[in-house]
Amino acid sequence: MSDFNWCHGPECHTKHTVDRVRGVKGSKVLRTRKIKTWGQATMYSYFCSNNCYDNFANKYIEQVIAIAPRTEALETPIQDPKKTTHTHDYSWGRHSYTTTEIKVDETR
Repeated sequence: MSDFNWCHGPECHTKHTVDRVRGVKGSKVLRTRKIKTWGQATMYSYFCSNNCYDNFANKYIEQVIAIAPRTEALETPIQDPKKTTHTHDYSWGRHSYTTTEIKVDETR
């Protein structure tokens, strides 16, 4: 298997950057970037930048979602949320705020 992939961004080869210029004088082209793979399949193994990733996602989002459509909501059981009010005295007065602690219910 190759240690490199070509960027999958649909517009990568149109970006005007010096590192994309290839060819001999009189026959120059802008080429898609080559990406070093590190053995782990992440977006960084297939896209040279966030911009190329976004362009790909925006162009092919419907086809990607069609692979594994979500037909119902996912849910994670939680315990009843615990609210705690905190009060602090500062030189300019007493102030309070509330935090809510949410814990996953591991028993279900």
